[in-house]
Amino acid sequence: MTHMTTKAIQANEQLAHITGLAPLIPVLVVREVAHAKPLGEILISAGLPALEVTLRSPEALDVIAAMSELPGGVVGAGTVLSAQHAKAAKEAGARFAVSPGATPALIDACEAEELPLLAGVSTASEAMVLRERGYSFAKFFPAEASGGAAMLKALGGPLPDMKFCPTGGLTPDNVTDYLALPNIVCAGGSWLAPDHLLARQAWDEIEALAQSAATLTQTFRSNSRA
Repeated sequence: MTHMTTKAIQANEQLAHITGLAPLIPVLVVREVAHAKPLGEILISAGLPALEVTLRSPEALDVIAAMSELPGGVVGAGTVLSAQHAKAAKEAGARFAVSPGATPALIDACEAEELPLLAGVSTASEAMVLRERGYSFAKFFPAEASGGAAMLKALGGPLPDMKFCPTGGLTPDNVTDYLALPNIVCAGGSWLAPDHLLARQAWDEIEALAQSAATLTQTFRSNSRA
């Protein structure tokens, strides 16, 4: 890595901690602020403390603020696209940022805010750009559309020091294919709190999904490393 700065080192340390909290990070679109705390409590209680709240709804920043008050959780902002997003997310209480891609301006902005960025990549070249900035963690997005687990396995050869969190198209049926790879630190799952369940506040059903996902991924990770 050619431009290892103090800020990149700090970001890597924080990202190592966040991605190591659980094998799965719930990727959430929350449209009602009133849903934030009940949803967060369910996910944290299920053993999924790292929560990505995407900036895909007008209420997202308020949701982040509400969830950040919950004990035991580490709340981040997803779909961070600009310096303005990074600043607003940090002010709302986000402890990390996730983006679908990466630009020099976005990386600079997140470093200025001291907001660790899990930046998205889908090619070797994009991963190498992050690597040159000193980053060793990346989101692989959109995972299934970009070659899936086979692509990540292939990237592991020439880029053995890069670690990935695949997101996009993951399901309970394929998530363990990703977690089996040595260069995967965790995975992002958007199936845990679908719109139709949140809309009717089906907390029991969401809790069942969360517990099932947590059990599946944690048991698999434990067995694979035994």
